[in-house]
Amino acid sequence: MKSVLGILITCVGLSSCATAQNAANAMLKTDSIAEKMLVYQLSNGGWPKQLEDKSVVKYEYPLTEGLMQKIKATSPLHATIDNNATSREINALVLAYKQTDNKAYLKAAEKGIDYLLKAQYANGGWPQYYPDKSSYRGEITYNDNAMINALTVILNIVYQTNGFEVVNANYRPKADKALKNGIDCILKTQVVQNGKPVIWAAQYDENTLKPAKARAFEPASLSTGESVGIVRFLMKLKNPTAEIKIAIKNAINWFESTKIVGYKYGIIAPNDKGLVADTTAISWARFYDLNTNKPIFGDRDNSIKASIEEISKERRVGYAWYGTFAQNLLAKEYPKWLKANGK
Repeated sequence: MKSVLGILITCVGLSSCATAQNAANAMLKTDSIAEKMLVYQLSNGGWPKQLEDKSVVKYEYPLTEGLMQKIKATSPLHATIDNNATSREINALVLAYKQTDNKAYLKAAEKGIDYLLKAQYANGGWPQYYPDKSSYRGEITYNDNAMINALTVILNIVYQTNGFEVVNANYRPKADKALKNGIDCILKTQVVQNGKPVIWAAQYDENTLKPAKARAFEPASLSTGESVGIVRFLMKLKNPTAEIKIAIKNAINWFESTKIVGYKYGIIAPNDKGLVADTTAISWARFYDLNTNKPIFGDRDNSIKASIEEISKERRVGYAWYGTFAQNLLAKEYPKWLKANGK
């Protein structure tokens, strides 16, 4: 970036030179991570979680010539909301704009918002990838909070929170519609057992809205971690409708009825994991059968087992099969929300 002095020297004797403006441009503040996000942004407005050669996007890496070539070779088909991609960049760029007043950051963030609005299905759901819909990438994806991350960006636009008041006002009516459709999708996809709604699956068929499988070890099932994220999102909504309140209450009741008291997920032998006794612990399995509410465990061969001991050791130690997913939700967050919003 040129110095102000350099610009002034360049402009000496040139009456048409807008010295003041150029000097201001020269002094434009930048953010090192935001600058890299501009480089990684794909032509459709989204961001990848990995490049064409499957290397993971890491903004702490220097932009070497070799890395720049990999970024340029990455197809827009890699645009995704998985692993926080796209929502992470939009949030960071909005903050960077507020800190630097660098309009390039806001422009990139709004292009990312355009991508999210375009990627949303008419039924309100978001696919894991867009426009690539191969394999399970086209499924409505709550897994790893993908859809909830996208909806939180939309919510911030509507509520003008977390710095999103800087986003062009023209986005608000579009975001309001996207938010309503997204909430509708959440309510429609809450799994129902014998007439009673419980929690949610991690993925859904984008056409039938029925729970669907993803990777071999991720069967169609009730998903605790993702459902906690959904409930937390619903509790952010202002003036929640009776339907939203009921959805939250039903999910809370399910978490209460399925908690595993006195055990935590930990090391049971060298290089092996399972449930370990702990009188202070409260846990849930990651996946539950859609009908019986019993924990289930998937393996790389597409098999589904009833106990963690039955799956391969590689999967036992390489995946979070149990966790404290809803502990804070039940103990602190829901009571606080209930006090503020009534029964």
